[in-house]
Amino acid sequence: MTALVSTDALAGKLGSPHLSIIDASWHMPSEKRNAYEEYKTAHIPGAVFFDIDAISDSKSPYPHMLPNADTFADAVAKLGIGNNHEIVVYDSNGLFSTARVWWMFRIFGHDNIKVLNGGLPKWQAEDRPIESGSPSHKAASFKTTFRPELLRSLDQVRANVKEQREQLIDARSKGRFDGSEPEPRPGLASGHITGSVNVHYKECLMPPYNMLKSNAELKVLFAGKNIDYSKPIAASCGSGVTACILALALYELGQTQVAVYDGSWAEWGSEGA
Repeated sequence: MTALVSTDALAGKLGSPHLSIIDASWHMPSEKRNAYEEYKTAHIPGAVFFDIDAISDSKSPYPHMLPNADTFADAVAKLGIGNNHEIVVYDSNGLFSTARVWWMFRIFGHDNIKVLNGGLPKWQAEDRPIESGSPSHKAASFKTTFRPELLRSLDQVRANVKEQREQLIDARSKGRFDGSEPEPRPGLASGHITGSVNVHYKECLMPPYNMLKSNAELKVLFAGKNIDYSKPIAASCGSGVTACILALALYELGQTQVAVYDGSWAEWGSEGA
């Protein structure tokens, strides 16, 4: 079982009636890039744009927190995506925000979703077809089945600090994890959640297109961090994006129930400790 799809496989499916392709590109605010404008300039034919900042809990003080089921279903249906669709999701970094959207669909009950390994950079490097503009699409019907086991809240993480029932893996850089680098968001404490283990998301990726490493390489990586597959696992990061890369990597190793702490350090660094 894999959540990945190759560029060859996707190229062979272009135009299929029940295929939905999603451009999930998102960039850190410090990069000063506009993912939607980049999408309009160049995207895989037929792809719709999924804005993780817009399709979120607008009432939360934290960035791009998971929306409720009705908000998600409405947004996805307006993108022309139905429950009977096979979804392929990609981003312009190769593998970055893609994993977040993969996790969002899974938590709302849609398993028929694949991640394009290598994303738009690999697709373009292979001189595959690209289109510009915003393609039109008909609204669809999308119903959700929420899976709370794939989500962790502030209270759950607080309880786990005391009980240590599950392993919490932090996807941030080592410097942010140990507090030697400042947080990119102002007003946050430095350091990490007590008892968590650092696995920087970039350790799961390989050049030149930020593709996910092979299963053999991932096994070595997580073994080196003493991750015990017999115990539950949850992933955290800065704001709930790159934690999903860890969840994806572990999914490839058969760990399909890895949860994500949605608030991550944006929440914990302001009120969690």
